[in-house]
Amino acid sequence: MLFTEKIKDLRLHSQLPQRKLAAALDIDTATYCKIEKGERKARKEQVELLASVFEIDKKELLALWLADKVTDLVSDNGQIARNALSLAVENLEYKEQNEKFKSL
Repeated sequence: MLFTEKIKDLRLHSQLPQRKLAAALDIDTATYCKIEKGERKARKEQVELLASVFEIDKKELLALWLADKVTDLVSDNGQIARNALSLAVENLEYKEQNEKFKSL
């Protein structure tokens, strides 16, 4: 599920109007509407605030937000993007292993 779909689903489930979420983010309603429609990108701080408002784990919402950002970045590159993402996963695993050894 995309970030935008998730926040819309959460908003509807919580029966919150867009204007209340906009107020919580300290933005105008039109800007929030654009975020929910995917016409404007939310900032990380806004994602964390939304998780707090919806009382959900911020890691879940941040993962969706970041996945959308990565997809936007690589989507024009087809198979090359898939290969790059696989390499990125390997890089992350390598870095995590190095961090574990450094902390010992």
